[in-house]
Amino acid sequence: MKIAMRFEKPKNHRTRLHERKPVSQTIRLKVNTDLSALSQVLQWFDQLQQLSIPEMAWMQCQLALAEAFTNVVRHAHNGLPKETPIEVEASIFNEALEIKVWDCGKPFDLEAKFQQLQQHDEKYWTTVEGSRGIMLMNKITDRLTYTRTSDQRNCLVMVKSLAG
Repeated sequence: MKIAMRFEKPKNHRTRLHERKPVSQTIRLKVNTDLSALSQVLQWFDQLQQLSIPEMAWMQCQLALAEAFTNVVRHAHNGLPKETPIEVEASIFNEALEIKVWDCGKPFDLEAKFQQLQQHDEKYWTTVEGSRGIMLMNKITDRLTYTRTSDQRNCLVMVKSLAG
């Protein structure tokens, strides 16, 4: 069941992100719902830095991943046991980096939240709890989706083009 999909940004050279080339590398990690696990997540993501990813794109994706992880802990998993797993996957394609984050929280309508935030200026969404991260992930990535999976989890997918 799809909950929310987003709005691909109109960038001509990036419109074919869904046309995947072979994956050159995929890495996976599972951690508990604990903000202190963020350092483990970022260390795990560091292994991609050695690949041919432009430094700016890598740093932006690292920031988006940190925002996604902290949002899961603070919002999606709020009130759930620390043992509740958060799964993360990063895949490198020829021209894109894709990061997926699975959570076990209640479904969330990302598109509705995004639409609500777009009605306000930047000053508003930088002060509203949980809004800054959504807008930041949206600005950093070329595609951002959030769906409910068949196993009753949520999957946030962030895709960043690596093409010039």
